[in-house]
Amino acid sequence: MNFSLEVGPHTDLDTLPPVKDVYITMLPGGDYKETAQKSGDLVKKGFNPVPHFPARSIADETQLKDYISRCKDVGAKQALVIGGSRDPIGKFDSSIQILETGFFDGIKIGIAGHPEGSPDMSDTELEKAMIDKKPYADYIVTQWLLDSQPIVDFISKQSVPVHVGITGPMKISSLIKFANIVGAKNSINFLKSNFSKALDLLKPKDPNELIGKVKEFTGNFHIYTFGGLKETNKWLKENGYV
Repeated sequence: MNFSLEVGPHTDLDTLPPVKDVYITMLPGGDYKETAQKSGDLVKKGFNPVPHFPARSIADETQLKDYISRCKDVGAKQALVIGGSRDPIGKFDSSIQILETGFFDGIKIGIAGHPEGSPDMSDTELEKAMIDKKPYADYIVTQWLLDSQPIVDFISKQSVPVHVGITGPMKISSLIKFANIVGAKNSINFLKSNFSKALDLLKPKDPNELIGKVKEFTGNFHIYTFGGLKETNKWLKENGYV
């Protein structure tokens, strides 16, 4: 199985587990130059950096070109293109708009998948967006989930590889908080209706039950650490994943 994870532009890279693919966030209000620079730092340490390109946080074509150029110059060969969770700061309000520029030529492209929906878009809008983006995508990274059935259903409809979003060990209060933020409706219900199972999920082996249920459909898992890099590192090592 292949595991990837996310870091921020200011994450201490000496704390990273030995995974290959490391995604770098560009959060609302963040500076794309910092994300590009972090990509270069990761290349120097032998990782494959995957910078985020949130469309609504990019002002215009000039800034997009500069961001892509900076990433290419430091050795990045892959990107995750997303809409982003903020109001547009410029002319782009969706990921398809920056994909259609053609500026990502030569870069492996990941796009976002939402098996349980999104708080920012209706299910109909999500379905159309996926149809529009699919021709540009080499693979899909999903929101993080706890309920396996929506994942399996989602994978069955895709024509490109799906990297399933999971979390590292987290408190149940934190799981519910982040599930609300990303709109993981089924996972919130899963937590509330399977409280005893949810408690089991707090152990270091917590993502293993979900992995076991979907690994026959995909071998790729993307870890959302939510700041718990130390705990994620420990979990990966204890389970022999790295």
